[in-house]
Amino acid sequence: MKIICKNTKQTKEYDFGTSLHEIIKDQKITKDYPIIGALVDNELQELSYRIIRPHVVEFIDITHIDGMRMYFRSLYFVLMKAVKTLYKDVDVMIEHSVSKGYFCQLSGIDLTGQVEKVVEIKKKMIEIIDADMPFVRNEIPNTEAIKIFEENNYTEKALLFKQSPALYTCIYSLGDLYDYFYGYLAPSTGFLKTFDLIQLYDGMLLKIPNRKKPTELLPFVKQDKMFDILEEHKTWVEILNTANVGRLNEQIINKNEGELIKISEALHEKKIAGIAEKIKNRGNVKLILVAGPTSSGKTTFSKRLAVQLKVAGLKPVQISLDNYFVNRDKTPVDENGEYDFEALEALDIKTFNENINDLKAGKTVEMPKFSFETGERYYDGTFMKADDDTIFIAEGIHALNPKLTANIDSKIKYKIYISALTQIGIDGHNRIPTTDNRLIRRIIRDHKYRNYSVTDTLKRWESVRRGEEKNIFPFQEEADIMFNSALLYELAVLKKHAEPLLKSVNQAETVHSEAKRLLKLFSYFKDIIDEDEIPPTSILREFLGKSAFHY
Repeated sequence: MKIICKNTKQTKEYDFGTSLHEIIKDQKITKDYPIIGALVDNELQELSYRIIRPHVVEFIDITHIDGMRMYFRSLYFVLMKAVKTLYKDVDVMIEHSVSKGYFCQLSGIDLTGQVEKVVEIKKKMIEIIDADMPFVRNEIPNTEAIKIFEENNYTEKALLFKQSPALYTCIYSLGDLYDYFYGYLAPSTGFLKTFDLIQLYDGMLLKIPNRKKPTELLPFVKQDKMFDILEEHKTWVEILNTANVGRLNEQIINKNEGELIKISEALHEKKIAGIAEKIKNRGNVKLILVAGPTSSGKTTFSKRLAVQLKVAGLKPVQISLDNYFVNRDKTPVDENGEYDFEALEALDIKTFNENINDLKAGKTVEMPKFSFETGERYYDGTFMKADDDTIFIAEGIHALNPKLTANIDSKIKYKIYISALTQIGIDGHNRIPTTDNRLIRRIIRDHKYRNYSVTDTLKRWESVRRGEEKNIFPFQEEADIMFNSALLYELAVLKKHAEPLLKSVNQAETVHSEAKRLLKLFSYFKDIIDEDEIPPTSILREFLGKSAFHY
């Protein structure tokens, strides 16, 4: 079998059935950090994978996004093993991504103040890692997997597999512990040298390495407000009995999706109305600032908030921060010499502050406009004057950055952070990253409204995420309130829109592995075919179309 290795730029022939492990040894392939997996024809594989035809292979370490995912899944399995060793009948559930780590809870054990218990679990994890135990992948009949899950009281996992049409599935073992994971694991526990486990709230935080500097941990960031909104939505999904994909699928199978949509949308409307009421009751708010990452639904949220503010007797006026871009010749450039439109300095902060303060003072202001065609600001005679009940809404990625409104009285500002914080998990051991929810929304919107292919969107995604880490996430705790724009049912609706796009990604593309990963995610979901129950004011309509709002 002819194998082209990207790492060594060698083409070499190997016997049918040769493992990737053996190819590494033969070509003496090394990377800065231990090789944890490989992309075989742009599809992720474990190092135990055996070649059966010619391939193009690229070996990866933890600095690759897929390598980091393998690392985290494996580390979580070690945590499960440590807990089961110390507390036989206790399960550990992964709940949220928060504070630069993953918040986990133990079934039946409140860890509030229980630092010594967490230290004990961490010590056991270190013992397991030092023992360099192998993660063993077993392909078994689906019925046998269901039996294993039921015997281990993994009822949600068993339910999901009962809904699967597959005859066989792959489960992992670590010693005598068995489980299923949405994705591959590292070869053995010895790969997982860098981690920490600390007590947090009523659970513990599993800390992982910095992908760019894998010998260092990501720094802890206190995110009390983010944690509170995640816990609030966790309560909602438990009340609606949709905490995982298996339970959601049951609702769809039983034709209850219409009620689920109505309740989900009603919860959104209630939350938005509550935010409007808080703003009204504060009394002195003149500027509402709405920030959030891409595809979080900022625009629709702002329009729905404006409606609720009118109900509360106020006069909302939306101000587009896009009209405050500096002229193109003053736009900052990035390290590649390209215009950096996401930099704060791309906005004319001085003029924005002056306009808001003049409007607050009762002055009439001619509002700027910006031409993206010419790259210049212009004025077309659009004037604005505020009265006592006027309240301004400005949304954008920098809205919570204190530098944007540094010269505006903090007493008149109300800051809102919005993101799609997915609360439904595949099961208690396999969370769905909130970034995946937003990525899927963006894939659909880019294709539908911006003439970008799914390949284009996937290739841009890592750059988009870097911009969010720099410009948005550091300021999210500045918010007065947070809003979760994720809808409990949405992935079951988005599936039929996203799957054909993801299947169109050519295998020769480097993002093919990411498309395959998202397709696997959708494979767990039953479709919600009928979209008529989704109201025209839904945040989801911003991506699907047929919205009552104009964008």
